[in-house]
Amino acid sequence: MSSILPIAFDGIAYASWLFLISAGLTLIYGVMRILNVAHGSLYALGAYAACSLAGAWLGGGLPAAGSFAMLLLAAVLVGSLVGPLIERGLLQWMYGKDEVVLVLVTYAVFLIMEDVIKLVWGVDSLLLPEPYALPGNFQLGGLPYPVYNVVLIALALATGLALAWALYRTRQGKLLLAVIHDREMSMAMGINVSRVYLATFAVGATLAALGGAFTAPTIAVTPGIGVEVIVLAFAVVVIGGLGSLGGAALGALLVGLVRSATVRYWPEAELFSIYAVMAMVLIARPKGLFAAQEARKI
Repeated sequence: MSSILPIAFDGIAYASWLFLISAGLTLIYGVMRILNVAHGSLYALGAYAACSLAGAWLGGGLPAAGSFAMLLLAAVLVGSLVGPLIERGLLQWMYGKDEVVLVLVTYAVFLIMEDVIKLVWGVDSLLLPEPYALPGNFQLGGLPYPVYNVVLIALALATGLALAWALYRTRQGKLLLAVIHDREMSMAMGINVSRVYLATFAVGATLAALGGAFTAPTIAVTPGIGVEVIVLAFAVVVIGGLGSLGGAALGALLVGLVRSATVRYWPEAELFSIYAVMAMVLIARPKGLFAAQEARKI
Protein backbone atom coordinates (compact mmCIF):
# COMPACT_ATOMS: atom_id res chain seq x y z
CA MET A 1 0.00 0.00 0.00
CA SER A 2 2.90 2.35 0.77
CA SER A 3 4.06 2.15 -2.86
CA ILE A 4 0.60 2.27 -4.47
CA LEU A 5 -0.19 5.78 -3.24
CA PRO A 6 2.99 7.40 -4.65
CA ILE A 7 2.55 5.54 -7.95
CA ALA A 8 -1.08 6.67 -8.21
CA PHE A 9 -0.26 10.28 -7.32
CA ASP A 10 2.69 10.43 -9.73
CA GLY A 11 0.54 8.92 -12.46
CA ILE A 12 -2.34 11.34 -11.91
CA ALA A 13 0.02 14.34 -11.79
CA TYR A 14 1.69 13.26 -15.05
CA ALA A 15 -1.72 12.55 -16.60
CA SER A 16 -2.87 16.06 -15.65
CA TRP A 17 0.08 17.54 -17.51
CA LEU A 18 -0.58 15.28 -20.51
CA PHE A 19 -4.24 16.24 -20.59
CA LEU A 20 -3.42 19.96 -20.57
CA ILE A 21 -1.22 19.61 -23.64
CA SER A 22 -3.47 17.08 -25.42
CA ALA A 23 -6.90 18.69 -24.95
CA GLY A 24 -6.21 21.49 -27.41
CA LEU A 25 -4.75 19.10 -29.96
CA THR A 26 -7.78 16.79 -29.95
CA LEU A 27 -10.18 19.77 -29.94
CA ILE A 28 -8.58 21.24 -33.06
CA TYR A 29 -8.65 17.91 -34.84
CA GLY A 30 -12.24 17.21 -33.81
CA VAL A 31 -13.49 20.48 -35.27
CA MET A 32 -11.05 21.32 -38.06
CA ARG A 33 -9.64 17.91 -38.99
CA ILE A 34 -6.10 19.25 -38.65
CA LEU A 35 -3.28 17.31 -37.00
CA ASN A 36 -1.63 20.43 -35.67
CA VAL A 37 2.11 19.73 -35.41
CA ALA A 38 2.62 23.39 -34.46
CA HIS A 39 0.94 22.54 -31.15
CA GLY A 40 4.39 21.71 -29.79
CA SER A 41 5.72 25.17 -30.59
CA LEU A 42 2.69 26.82 -29.02
CA TYR A 43 3.47 24.83 -25.88
CA ALA A 44 7.08 26.04 -25.99
CA LEU A 45 5.97 29.62 -26.65
CA GLY A 46 3.73 29.46 -23.58
CA ALA A 47 6.67 28.30 -21.48
CA TYR A 48 8.94 31.08 -22.71
CA ALA A 49 6.25 33.74 -22.33
CA ALA A 50 5.62 32.51 -18.77
CA CYS A 51 9.31 32.81 -17.93
CA SER A 52 9.39 36.37 -19.27
CA LEU A 53 6.19 37.60 -17.61
CA ALA A 54 6.62 35.84 -14.28
CA GLY A 55 10.31 36.72 -14.23
CA ALA A 56 9.51 40.39 -14.78
CA TRP A 57 6.86 40.24 -12.06
CA LEU A 58 9.22 38.68 -9.53
CA GLY A 59 12.10 40.90 -10.62
CA GLY A 60 9.99 43.94 -9.80
CA GLY A 61 9.75 42.85 -6.17
CA LEU A 62 6.02 42.12 -6.42
CA PRO A 63 4.34 39.37 -4.32
CA ALA A 64 5.52 35.92 -5.40
CA ALA A 65 1.94 34.57 -5.35
CA GLY A 66 1.15 36.85 -8.27
CA SER A 67 3.49 34.82 -10.47
CA PHE A 68 0.69 32.24 -10.86
CA ALA A 69 -1.46 34.93 -12.46
CA MET A 70 1.45 35.68 -14.81
CA LEU A 71 1.49 32.05 -15.91
CA LEU A 72 -2.19 32.27 -16.81
CA LEU A 73 -1.68 35.61 -18.53
CA ALA A 74 1.14 34.18 -20.63
CA ALA A 75 -1.10 31.35 -21.86
CA VAL A 76 -3.96 33.72 -22.70
CA LEU A 77 -1.68 36.11 -24.57
CA VAL A 78 -0.13 33.35 -26.68
CA GLY A 79 -3.51 31.80 -27.45
CA SER A 80 -5.28 35.06 -28.27
CA LEU A 81 -2.45 36.56 -30.33
CA VAL A 82 -0.48 33.76 -31.99
CA GLY A 83 -3.39 31.34 -32.45
CA PRO A 84 -5.55 33.69 -34.56
CA LEU A 85 -2.45 34.86 -36.43
CA ILE A 86 -1.70 31.31 -37.58
CA GLU A 87 -5.31 30.46 -38.37
CA ARG A 88 -6.23 33.68 -40.20
CA GLY A 89 -2.84 34.23 -41.80
CA LEU A 90 -2.23 30.73 -43.10
CA LEU A 91 -4.59 27.90 -42.27
CA GLN A 92 -7.79 29.49 -43.57
CA TRP A 93 -6.32 29.32 -47.08
CA MET A 94 -5.69 25.58 -46.73
CA TYR A 95 -9.15 24.32 -45.74
CA GLY A 96 -10.50 21.68 -48.07
CA LYS A 97 -7.06 20.38 -49.00
CA ASP A 98 -5.82 16.89 -48.19
CA GLU A 99 -5.07 16.25 -44.50
CA VAL A 100 -1.45 15.41 -45.37
CA VAL A 101 -1.02 18.89 -46.83
CA LEU A 102 -2.34 20.44 -43.62
CA VAL A 103 0.06 18.32 -41.56
CA LEU A 104 2.97 19.55 -43.68
CA VAL A 105 1.80 23.16 -43.35
CA THR A 106 1.60 22.95 -39.57
CA TYR A 107 5.00 21.22 -39.51
CA ALA A 108 6.42 24.18 -41.44
CA VAL A 109 4.85 26.52 -38.87
CA PHE A 110 6.44 24.42 -36.13
CA LEU A 111 9.91 24.83 -37.67
CA ILE A 112 9.45 28.56 -38.18
CA MET A 113 8.24 29.13 -34.63
CA GLU A 114 11.15 27.14 -33.20
CA ASP A 115 13.57 29.51 -34.94
CA VAL A 116 11.56 32.57 -33.90
CA ILE A 117 11.78 31.43 -30.27
CA LYS A 118 15.57 31.17 -30.58
CA LEU A 119 15.77 34.64 -32.13
CA VAL A 120 13.66 36.22 -29.37
CA TRP A 121 14.87 34.36 -26.28
CA GLY A 122 18.22 32.97 -27.41
CA VAL A 123 19.50 29.44 -26.90
CA ASP A 124 20.32 29.59 -23.18
CA SER A 125 18.11 27.83 -20.67
CA LEU A 126 15.57 29.86 -18.68
CA LEU A 127 14.67 28.99 -15.09
CA LEU A 128 11.57 29.97 -13.12
CA PRO A 129 11.71 28.06 -9.81
CA GLU A 130 9.62 30.38 -7.63
CA PRO A 131 6.07 29.23 -8.52
CA TYR A 132 7.16 25.60 -8.14
CA ALA A 133 8.78 26.06 -4.74
CA LEU A 134 6.33 28.61 -3.28
CA PRO A 135 3.49 26.24 -2.20
CA GLY A 136 5.95 23.95 -0.37
CA ASN A 137 5.86 20.16 0.01
CA PHE A 138 3.73 17.49 1.64
CA GLN A 139 4.33 13.85 2.61
CA LEU A 140 2.73 10.89 0.84
CA GLY A 141 3.77 7.32 1.54
CA GLY A 142 6.82 8.58 3.37
CA LEU A 143 8.02 10.60 0.38
CA PRO A 144 8.01 14.38 -0.08
CA TYR A 145 5.94 15.77 -2.98
CA PRO A 146 5.59 19.35 -4.18
CA VAL A 147 2.20 20.97 -3.64
CA TYR A 148 2.64 22.38 -7.15
CA ASN A 149 1.67 18.95 -8.51
CA VAL A 150 -1.69 19.34 -6.77
CA VAL A 151 -2.03 22.70 -8.54
CA LEU A 152 -1.50 20.95 -11.89
CA ILE A 153 -4.12 18.32 -11.06
CA ALA A 154 -6.63 20.99 -10.03
CA LEU A 155 -5.88 22.99 -13.19
CA ALA A 156 -6.43 19.93 -15.41
CA LEU A 157 -9.73 19.14 -13.68
CA ALA A 158 -10.91 22.72 -13.99
CA THR A 159 -9.91 22.81 -17.66
CA GLY A 160 -11.68 19.56 -18.46
CA LEU A 161 -14.86 20.57 -16.67
CA ALA A 162 -14.84 24.01 -18.31
CA LEU A 163 -14.44 22.50 -21.78
CA ALA A 164 -17.20 19.95 -21.17
CA TRP A 165 -19.54 22.65 -19.88
CA ALA A 166 -18.75 24.95 -22.82
CA LEU A 167 -19.33 22.17 -25.37
CA TYR A 168 -22.53 20.67 -24.00
CA ARG A 169 -24.18 23.45 -21.97
CA THR A 170 -23.74 26.58 -24.05
CA ARG A 171 -25.21 27.72 -27.36
CA GLN A 172 -21.77 28.27 -28.85
CA GLY A 173 -20.75 24.77 -27.82
CA LYS A 174 -23.78 23.24 -29.52
CA LEU A 175 -22.97 25.17 -32.67
CA LEU A 176 -19.47 23.78 -32.45
CA LEU A 177 -20.82 20.24 -32.15
CA ALA A 178 -22.96 20.84 -35.22
CA VAL A 179 -19.86 21.89 -37.18
CA ILE A 180 -18.03 18.78 -35.96
CA HIS A 181 -20.87 16.55 -37.13
CA ASP A 182 -21.41 18.10 -40.57
CA ARG A 183 -19.59 21.19 -41.78
CA GLU A 184 -21.54 21.56 -45.03
CA MET A 185 -24.94 21.31 -43.37
CA SER A 186 -23.86 23.78 -40.69
CA MET A 187 -22.92 26.30 -43.37
CA ALA A 188 -26.25 25.73 -45.10
CA MET A 189 -28.03 26.44 -41.80
CA GLY A 190 -26.27 29.80 -41.50
CA ILE A 191 -23.54 28.96 -38.98
CA ASN A 192 -20.40 31.03 -39.51
CA VAL A 193 -17.99 28.10 -39.81
CA SER A 194 -15.02 30.38 -40.39
CA ARG A 195 -15.60 32.09 -37.06
CA VAL A 196 -16.01 28.71 -35.35
CA TYR A 197 -12.66 27.60 -36.78
CA LEU A 198 -10.97 30.78 -35.58
CA ALA A 199 -12.34 30.41 -32.05
CA THR A 200 -11.46 26.71 -31.95
CA PHE A 201 -7.87 27.25 -33.01
CA ALA A 202 -7.46 30.12 -30.53
CA VAL A 203 -8.78 27.94 -27.69
CA GLY A 204 -6.56 25.04 -28.76
CA ALA A 205 -3.53 27.34 -28.89
CA THR A 206 -4.39 28.69 -25.43
CA LEU A 207 -4.56 25.17 -24.02
CA ALA A 208 -1.17 24.32 -25.52
CA ALA A 209 0.32 27.50 -24.07
CA LEU A 210 -1.35 26.80 -20.73
CA GLY A 211 0.43 23.46 -20.54
CA GLY A 212 3.73 25.12 -21.40
CA ALA A 213 3.25 28.01 -18.97
CA PHE A 214 2.55 25.75 -15.99
CA THR A 215 5.33 23.35 -16.95
CA ALA A 216 7.92 26.14 -17.12
CA PRO A 217 8.49 26.30 -13.33
CA THR A 218 9.24 22.55 -13.21
CA ILE A 219 11.90 22.35 -15.96
CA ALA A 220 14.73 24.23 -17.60
CA VAL A 221 13.06 25.95 -20.55
CA THR A 222 15.30 25.32 -23.54
CA PRO A 223 14.89 25.31 -27.34
CA GLY A 224 13.34 22.09 -28.57
CA ILE A 225 11.07 21.37 -25.60
CA GLY A 226 8.09 21.26 -27.95
CA VAL A 227 9.44 18.27 -29.91
CA GLU A 228 8.96 15.62 -27.24
CA VAL A 229 5.67 17.18 -26.16
CA ILE A 230 4.01 16.95 -29.55
CA VAL A 231 4.97 13.26 -29.83
CA LEU A 232 3.50 12.51 -26.39
CA ALA A 233 0.37 14.53 -27.16
CA PHE A 234 -0.17 12.59 -30.38
CA ALA A 235 0.23 9.32 -28.48
CA VAL A 236 -2.41 10.37 -25.94
CA VAL A 237 -4.99 11.53 -28.49
CA VAL A 238 -4.45 8.44 -30.63
CA ILE A 239 -5.04 6.22 -27.60
CA GLY A 240 -8.16 8.13 -26.61
CA GLY A 241 -9.45 8.60 -30.16
CA LEU A 242 -8.78 11.60 -32.36
CA GLY A 243 -11.30 14.35 -31.69
CA SER A 244 -12.57 12.97 -28.37
CA LEU A 245 -12.11 15.16 -25.29
CA GLY A 246 -13.09 12.34 -22.94
CA GLY A 247 -10.75 10.04 -24.83
CA ALA A 248 -7.88 12.47 -24.29
CA ALA A 249 -8.59 12.48 -20.54
CA LEU A 250 -8.75 8.68 -20.35
CA GLY A 251 -5.71 8.27 -22.59
CA ALA A 252 -3.70 10.69 -20.43
CA LEU A 253 -4.72 8.87 -17.25
CA LEU A 254 -3.87 5.47 -18.71
CA VAL A 255 -0.46 6.63 -19.95
CA GLY A 256 0.26 8.46 -16.70
CA LEU A 257 -0.44 5.46 -14.47
CA VAL A 258 1.43 2.99 -16.67
CA ARG A 259 4.43 5.32 -16.90
CA SER A 260 4.43 5.90 -13.13
CA ALA A 261 4.43 2.16 -12.40
CA THR A 262 7.14 1.58 -15.00
CA VAL A 263 9.37 4.30 -13.55
CA ARG A 264 8.94 2.70 -10.15
CA TYR A 265 9.70 -0.90 -11.12
CA TRP A 266 11.46 -0.78 -14.52
CA PRO A 267 12.79 2.76 -15.13
CA GLU A 268 14.75 1.80 -18.25
CA ALA A 269 11.47 1.14 -20.06
CA GLU A 270 9.80 4.48 -19.24
CA LEU A 271 9.50 5.70 -22.83
CA PHE A 272 8.79 2.24 -24.17
CA SER A 273 5.84 1.83 -21.80
CA ILE A 274 4.00 4.81 -23.29
CA TYR A 275 4.19 3.52 -26.84
CA ALA A 276 3.49 -0.04 -25.72
CA VAL A 277 0.18 1.20 -24.31
CA MET A 278 -0.56 2.96 -27.60
CA ALA A 279 0.27 -0.17 -29.61
CA MET A 280 -1.92 -2.43 -27.48
CA VAL A 281 -4.87 -0.03 -27.60
CA LEU A 282 -4.62 0.35 -31.38
CA ILE A 283 -4.44 -3.42 -31.86
CA ALA A 284 -7.74 -3.77 -30.00
CA ARG A 285 -9.35 -0.54 -31.23
CA PRO A 286 -7.61 0.88 -34.34
CA LYS A 287 -9.38 4.25 -34.02
CA GLY A 288 -8.73 4.66 -30.31
CA LEU A 289 -10.85 4.12 -27.22
CA PHE A 290 -13.41 6.87 -27.93
CA ALA A 291 -13.01 7.81 -31.59
CA ALA A 292 -15.47 10.48 -32.65
CA GLN A 293 -18.27 9.11 -34.81
CA GLU A 294 -18.00 10.23 -38.41
CA ALA A 295 -21.01 11.54 -40.23
CA ARG A 296 -22.39 9.19 -42.87
CA LYS A 297 -22.50 10.77 -46.31
CA ILE A 298 -25.40 9.90 -48.58
